[in-house]
Amino acid sequence: MSRRRPRPEPLLIENLAVTGAGANGKAIARHEGIVVFVTGAVPGDVADVRVTVKKSNFMEAVATRIVQPSPDRIPAFCRHFGTCGGCKWQDLSYPKQLEYKQQQVIDNLERLGGLVLPPVTPIMASPGVRYYRNKLEYTFSNKRWFTTEEIAAQGEHADRNALGFHIPQRFDRVLDLSECHLQPEPSNSIRNFVREHARQQGLSFYDVREHQGFLRTLLIRTTTTGECMVLLAVGHEDREARERLLDALLGAFPQLTSLLWTVNPKKNDTIYDLDVQVYHGRDHLVEELPDGPGGRPLKFRIGPKTFFQTNPEQTIAMYRLTRDLAGLTGAENVYDLYCGAGSITLYLAARAKHVAGVELVPESVADARVNAELNGVTNVSFTSGDMKKVMDAAFVAQHGRPDVVVTDPPRAGMDEPVTRHLLELAPERIVYVSCNPATQARDLAILNDRYRIDFVQPVDMFPHTYHVENVVRLVKR
Repeated sequence: MSRRRPRPEPLLIENLAVTGAGANGKAIARHEGIVVFVTGAVPGDVADVRVTVKKSNFMEAVATRIVQPSPDRIPAFCRHFGTCGGCKWQDLSYPKQLEYKQQQVIDNLERLGGLVLPPVTPIMASPGVRYYRNKLEYTFSNKRWFTTEEIAAQGEHADRNALGFHIPQRFDRVLDLSECHLQPEPSNSIRNFVREHARQQGLSFYDVREHQGFLRTLLIRTTTTGECMVLLAVGHEDREARERLLDALLGAFPQLTSLLWTVNPKKNDTIYDLDVQVYHGRDHLVEELPDGPGGRPLKFRIGPKTFFQTNPEQTIAMYRLTRDLAGLTGAENVYDLYCGAGSITLYLAARAKHVAGVELVPESVADARVNAELNGVTNVSFTSGDMKKVMDAAFVAQHGRPDVVVTDPPRAGMDEPVTRHLLELAPERIVYVSCNPATQARDLAILNDRYRIDFVQPVDMFPHTYHVENVVRLVKR
């Protein structure tokens, strides 16, 4: 009979000095010459840590006690901090967050890309650091995540249903949220109302392992103009229960602009291939951003599936910057790559001869055309398809060779054939907006032989997270 080897005792390191910020919101320290990535500490802390991963060239650890707090450490404002996977830098002062984000941009461009940079402009701080998001999606689950304190207080009789966010690295566990500081009201009130109604009515919360249950996800979108959309996704149809919930929600929140529902029988939570039904109001919201034609606001139609930047106040600043960097005089042909619903396209159009938007997702292109019509903008066109194939000789012949290219790709960056095609198109200027400076650095390295970087502007779109946007202008050598 074989015996199991006893599990080794966890390695504990006392009085570890935390010196910097690393990837994915973890702090950095060194122990006996080895890098340690620490969760639960901020730069400047001295902490006792428990090592969870030990490799030959690095370790991962969790802070168990802050021996000496950093001068940059501040109290977290959310009761769920440390358990919820979002807002990992809540306990780090905002000026210090900005400092580390700026350095992250510089390190990516210089070290990963091997690029020569001009002096980098100080990072653009977010106008708001709480309640700045216009979209959140909550998950229903019958497998609630319990903190140690909750287990001690509630024992075996605890309610195991939850409506909130997934626990990091646990697809089957959801933290039940009583508050969230990311989205303005009525977001918190709607979530808490729906949870309470579901519990009172005995509605089943979804079981992601068994793929069964009634309530599945709750999407809430808001606008700066005060409009609000709620989309309820259920795992199967139960008309009586669904209508009772939606009627109760509408009775409690009669100001809702758009109340929608859909049935999702799939094994994933995406709604993009689902048929969304209108229960009350419109099937869309209308957001307004300044600087439209003739000084009027630009209006954007936002449906449940529309991609739109989630920090609208900072979006305005970033779009203005992008337009200014494009250096438009009214005589230029512009290509806007990865244009989504045409938001940047319409900002550029007021100062360009023509802007040709290209986007992979057909639904986004449909939204872009509606938005152009909504704003009376006629010097734009939108094409749907794979950019590697769309921008061929016929496309250039139709839209003209670009004087300026603006590109705002997803986190994966541009496909290499697209990047190399830009070298062939040879516009005078390229403005590259990125939500991932690492992939941006890779793409810029390909363009480096023909273009030099003359402006770098980091932008904080997501306070209290490690994510950072970056805008770069390239000019032909």
